Amino acid sequence: MTEGPDGVAEPATERATDRDQVPAPIRAILEAEGLDPRFGPEVLAEAAALVAAPGLDDPALEDQESIPYVTVDGEGTRDLDQALHLERDDAADNPGGFRIRYAIADAAHYVRPGSALFAEAMRRGTSFYLPGLSVPMLPRALSEGAVSLNAGVPRRALVFDMRVDASGHCLGTTMRRARIRSRAKLTFEGVQGLLDDPARSPLAGAEYTDSLLLLPVVGGLRQLEAAARQVIRFHREEIHVGLDGDAFTVLARIRHAVEKHNEQLSLLCNAEGGRLLCAVVGDETSHAAQAIYRVHPAPPPERLVELEAQLAELVAKHGLDQAWAWHPERALSEWVEALPALATDPRLARIARAVERQAVMVNVRSVFSAEPGEHFGVGVEPYARFSAPMREIVGVFVHKEAVELLGMASRRPAAEDAALRDQVLASANAARERQRRLIDLTNRRILDQIFAPDAALPRARRPIRAGTIMGVSSSKIYVTLDEPPIDVKVYVADAGRALGGMWLTLSPGRAALLGDDGAPIFTVGDTIELRLVRRDEPRDRWVFEPLRPPPGDGRP
Repeated sequence: MTEGPDGVAEPATERATDRDQVPAPIRAILEAEGLDPRFGPEVLAEAAALVAAPGLDDPALEDQESIPYVTVDGEGTRDLDQALHLERDDAADNPGGFRIRYAIADAAHYVRPGSALFAEAMRRGTSFYLPGLSVPMLPRALSEGAVSLNAGVPRRALVFDMRVDASGHCLGTTMRRARIRSRAKLTFEGVQGLLDDPARSPLAGAEYTDSLLLLPVVGGLRQLEAAARQVIRFHREEIHVGLDGDAFTVLARIRHAVEKHNEQLSLLCNAEGGRLLCAVVGDETSHAAQAIYRVHPAPPPERLVELEAQLAELVAKHGLDQAWAWHPERALSEWVEALPALATDPRLARIARAVERQAVMVNVRSVFSAEPGEHFGVGVEPYARFSAPMREIVGVFVHKEAVELLGMASRRPAAEDAALRDQVLASANAARERQRRLIDLTNRRILDQIFAPDAALPRARRPIRAGTIMGVSSSKIYVTLDEPPIDVKVYVADAGRALGGMWLTLSPGRAALLGDDGAPIFTVGDTIELRLVRRDEPRDRWVFEPLRPPPGDGRP
């Protein structure tokens, strides 16, 4: 994608459309899921027409080009959905408060019901991401060009103008369609450098510097506000899977603090958007939006009972202080927040990662729904996904509903929109399941890449790989390897055979597998050493043998 002299994106050839250009491991995954990065001629023709006439001269757009917005994303991000600007609120009714402008790409203007673009976006449901390749929901001429909030050029945006008080509470939000001009495409790493050492950062002294310096202030206030609502902040590492030629690479990274601050602004937009959609506006002839919400139910009570018992058993088996235990009278969010301080040595750090994984596992999955409901992970109700309209059909639809409700676009017949909403719901939820399958297929191929060379060696020369036991069940031991940091499963029957035919049973608290004498052999949080046995082709899995733990509890 290139920029024309008037700042309007010009058409560019779609990348990765030639089958031979896609690396072989990724091509196999795409074929397994029937995914094709290419777009049909009718879709591309519509995209080209929109690139030529992007609607930037729309008199209904509020001119916000003087506001120094910036985008802040990962290093390689090209589809820029969001731009931000923060400032202190000088209004008398908000002492010490802040004003947040969060501009989101106006995809709903370009992708309209009845168009080939909308139909294709509906068919895909979302953009799909694989190592080294994305399968975009919209043609790149739009998602990386005319719709993307690229720096230095005018773009259409739906702007959330939010006022936050000195305690982090949102006092109110207005939305408007506007024309903006982002000043810079910034990275999380670069902005973190500014926040850590402003005097030495190349971003110091820019017209947007003061806005960026407010990110940790506002983001921190929103995090404290979330903590008061008992929102759980997990400390998990982020696993990044890349591609080097035809070989997968796996790296673990800790998110920058600025990523968490920026996330708070996105979450607030989605919460405020959900609140708008849930409200009935206008007179008695008006009706509520045909809305779509993201719903995430709280963990079922029985799962929390199991977690309490499991943690109590872990405390006993590992000889831990009672601070590691969790009881219902203590907020789970508070307990998770305290875990890093308890991990004072490498052994305890392993246990902390494992018990936090168990806390994660009590959650149920979120879904898209036509009915508003609690989003437990965010701690708000209702909640809607406004923040990624170029990558999710739901984002296109809720933007359309919002601008219609606010009188910024003509309203479609309610019956038609109700039927369309049901189709969008089905597409969005199916796409989430497909992305999970893509991740699963990718993980399988990573395991094949790692362990196929091991299988070629004589058994005695195969490497021994250490990891942490993250969970146990009556049939499996779940392990995260130290290097590379990926998950593998050891089947209990295989483990028992490797230990001389030992019969392993699950402990009452589900924290350990017990041997014939009732002593724990494999406990959540233990170090475990594994060696490859063979490839089980009929069951499509790798078989591992755990080396017998040393006498005692087997912990390092």
